[in-house]
Amino acid sequence: MSLGTFISAAALTLFSGLLLGQTALADDAAEFATCVTGLQAKARAAGLSPETVDTTVAQLRLVPRVLELDRKQPEFSQTFGNYFNQRVTDWRVAEGRRLLAEHKQLLARLTAQHGVPAQYLLAFWGLETNFGRYKGKMPVLDSLATLACDHRRSDYFTSELIQALKLKERYGFESKDMVGSWAGAMGHTQFMPSAYGKYALDGDGDGKADLWHSTEDALTSAANFLQHLGWKRDERWGREVLLPEDFDYRHLGRQQAQPLSEWAKLKLKRANGRSLPTADMRAALYVPAGHTGPAFLGYDNFEVIMRWNRSAFYAIAVGHLADRIVGAAPLTVRPPEQPRLSRERVKQLQAGLNSLGFQVGEPDGVLGRNTVAGIQAFQRSRQLIADGYPGEETLQALAPAVKQQTAP
Repeated sequence: MSLGTFISAAALTLFSGLLLGQTALADDAAEFATCVTGLQAKARAAGLSPETVDTTVAQLRLVPRVLELDRKQPEFSQTFGNYFNQRVTDWRVAEGRRLLAEHKQLLARLTAQHGVPAQYLLAFWGLETNFGRYKGKMPVLDSLATLACDHRRSDYFTSELIQALKLKERYGFESKDMVGSWAGAMGHTQFMPSAYGKYALDGDGDGKADLWHSTEDALTSAANFLQHLGWKRDERWGREVLLPEDFDYRHLGRQQAQPLSEWAKLKLKRANGRSLPTADMRAALYVPAGHTGPAFLGYDNFEVIMRWNRSAFYAIAVGHLADRIVGAAPLTVRPPEQPRLSRERVKQLQAGLNSLGFQVGEPDGVLGRNTVAGIQAFQRSRQLIADGYPGEETLQALAPAVKQQTAP
């Protein structure tokens, strides 16, 4: 093949690819336009004004980047140490303490009214938007419309879009000012539209609950939200604890919650070595980095934090950051440095467990509750510390089964 022929062939291939891409984009645009017509009908049925239906909804735009982010799954699982150390930083502790003094009167009033101590409001604020420094830049209405017109979670995001449009009407927000995360979370505290509509309050008395521009509104709304989620006044989130060397790790996770008195019988101690409190409270045990890392008891308010964000990593980070803001010391047991496992390796691990009779379900690359239980059962069968964490010793013990599953 001559150089000219090669260049022509390469150019033709590139041109064909561009044409295919343009055709796909055109198909997506046509499908989205049809969907928007349906969204207009749903907006009318929801009682939104003709002006909103005929202008705002009609002008909604497809945002391909939103679909990319929605489809994107991390290649590697995140370790607790990596997650925690990126979020509970010396800067956030210092900034939280500064803001605690700056907003002292407001925070005291919110604690009295809603029962949520100041340090927790600041910890949520810090984790959600770095105390308002980054609230997201994606166009919320377009993002929600894009997700509403996607088949995966259409009903949910259609509902959130309708709620966002109602907020726009209620408060007179401009579409261009309604920016946030790619999934539609908004403002200092990253409320989804449904949470915004139910729990946002006007904290500064200007007649509008503006979670983008008013710190008073944002913190007031966060306190109101947590109160409605079930926050227990005068109770902690949980605490770091020390486990005895011969601890039986059968009692892990929220399904194994039990009274503090029972944990005391199992010889758990506070991080400073003192006995656990004698309060009549239930708690669940978490060891997010396995037996070589820190251990935590999560109380009822830990579950409330999990209702804000269904992640034990998140709940521990919020709780400990709150403690640090009011003067607590860093963790007694620091999170260890651990290798991140790829999703493919986790799938192989899951397949290996299944092949050995420790059924964890269809391999999906996610270290969920079933996989942790399967790892624990395997660890017990090999007389390993059954903490449910895929540490190096466990991975080595599983290696023959994994190898057999991946052999050609």
